Amino acid sequence: MTDAATTRRIGLLIPSSSSTQEPEFARVLPPHMSVHATRLPLTRIESDQTARVVETIELEARKLADAEVDVIALPATAPSSRGGAGGDQALIERIRAATGKKATTASTAMLQALERLGVRRLVLGAPWSPAVNQSVVAFLTAHGYEVLDEQSLGHVDNLTVGRLDETTAYDMGRRVDREDAELVMLACGNWRTMGVIDRLERELGKPVVSTNLVTLWGALRLCGGVDRLDGHGRLLRDHLAG
Repeated sequence: MTDAATTRRIGLLIPSSSSTQEPEFARVLPPHMSVHATRLPLTRIESDQTARVVETIELEARKLADAEVDVIALPATAPSSRGGAGGDQALIERIRAATGKKATTASTAMLQALERLGVRRLVLGAPWSPAVNQSVVAFLTAHGYEVLDEQSLGHVDNLTVGRLDETTAYDMGRRVDREDAELVMLACGNWRTMGVIDRLERELGKPVVSTNLVTLWGALRLCGGVDRLDGHGRLLRDHLAG
């Protein structure tokens, strides 16, 4: 039986139509760590909804704080990057001010992971629209990163994205990769990716990260409780401690 005193709890602010994020996190975490989620209204990955999704972030974050979570994460790249440089930090401050909890976002963790891995040039693949891809590219470019190529599957309905098999993420990773890219980023929290990260890294010979992977990594570094997780890429295996 897990000792309640040593249990770590990760709180997630996920889009209301997300169907993959809780299972993706749960499949990776050890028994002494648990995931607790509340939902923000979003059904379509479009500019107006990715802007409105964070309107109630304080209210929903307080609900997670009631469960005494150790950290609160917004595991959504499009909503947390659309505000440009500094927009992700503003969201973190809203969560902290409302709850007093440690907090992160997918975009914040993405930048931290790129820095930790020591890369500057990457490629981006995603299941959503080209317009959303461009917003994420602009966020990365504003922070000094070079996106050598970006591709998207063109889906707008978030439920449709949640139904995609993880082989679509594998295929995208293979397709978007370039020899001069130092890393492959697979963006979108409702896209199944965790099961293909290790395989892609072995085949491509470089780091591969995804929205859920970097968010989980960022949350774990804030709350502690584990120094290494195997089977899901080098970020969780080699760069979790310290």
